[in-house]
This record gives sequence, structure tokens and C-alpha cells, in this order.
Amino acid sequence: MEGVEGRIAPGEKITVRSHANPGRAFPVKVTEFAPGQRMTWSGGMPLGLFKGVRTFTLAPGTDGTTRFTMCEEYTGPLLPLIWRSMPDLGPSFRQFANGLKQHAER
Repeated sequence: MEGVEGRIAPGEKITVRSHANPGRAFPVKVTEFAPGQRMTWSGGMPLGLFKGVRTFTLAPGTDGTTRFTMCEEYTGPLLPLIWRSMPDLGPSFRQFANGLKQHAER
């Protein structure tokens, strides 16, 4: 993730820029935000033709650690067509999680 612009709060629109798709900005809406616990954002096309929902969750781990999970779900009738043009997001998700871990451990 290159950056996020906007105010992170329920109902707010933010803009996300990603290394996975350089030069492109993704407008998304924060649909859930519980500081220190969970954030969900969603974006996509009108009429539900394509929708992506990403959820970030923090939970107590073992031995005083924190467990981070990130999940993204795609839906909509145009999903099969759009899926073929999407880059593999696995590497960028791992890079994000590793960067977050390094930042948290500092």
C-alpha cells in the first residue's frame, strides 16, 4: 500500500493507492471502524456489478501478542471478467502485513 487519503471513520470515503496497481487510486467507503479492533472498507461499480470488501482485524494473540488478519471478498456479475484482469494481490498483501509487523515491533 502506497498510502491512504481521507478520514478513517464509518461512512467516510477514502482513497487508497497500492503498489499492486501503480498510478491508480481506488476510492472506497469505510463501512466499519472499531479502533484497535477492526476496519472494513468497500468499493466497486454502480448497481453492484462488481464489489470488493476488505476487512482488517486485530485480536489478542498468545503471550501478549496481537493477531492481524486481512480478508478481501469480491462479488458481482462482472466478477469473472474483472478477475481475469486483476493482478495477483497475494504478494502485496504479504508485503503490507510484513510492513505492519515491522512497524508495530519498533
